[in-house]
Amino acid sequence: QVRLVESGGGSVQAGGSLTLSCVASGMILSDFWGSTMGWYRQAPGKQRELVANITSGALTNYGDSVKGRFTISKNNGKRAVSLQMNSLTPEDTAVYLCHLRRPSMQTYWGQGTQVTVSS
Repeated sequence: QVRLVESGGGSVQAGGSLTLSCVASGMILSDFWGSTMGWYRQAPGKQRELVANITSGALTNYGDSVKGRFTISKNNGKRAVSLQMNSLTPEDTAVYLCHLRRPSMQTYWGQGTQVTVSS
């Protein structure tokens, strides 16, 4: 059974940085290589939105609000994806959820990690 476990959330002041990590378990390495992984976020009263994702070919895609500030990377050997978040603002406050889409198109979600940015 595929499981995604996030870490790295927390509280930070505006202008600060955080790095989120997500490790996948329960899947063979070649399957992970072929997967697209990403991060979504959901703030209270708002719809879930894409933050960033990275394909098996290392193509990246970012939400407009985080372009130039966030960087996503994938470590196939560790079955992990990371999100480096810089220049954080209070508008970045949300629960950040790790997402994985397998080559078979099955999708999985992590439990989420809270990021709180204070002004």
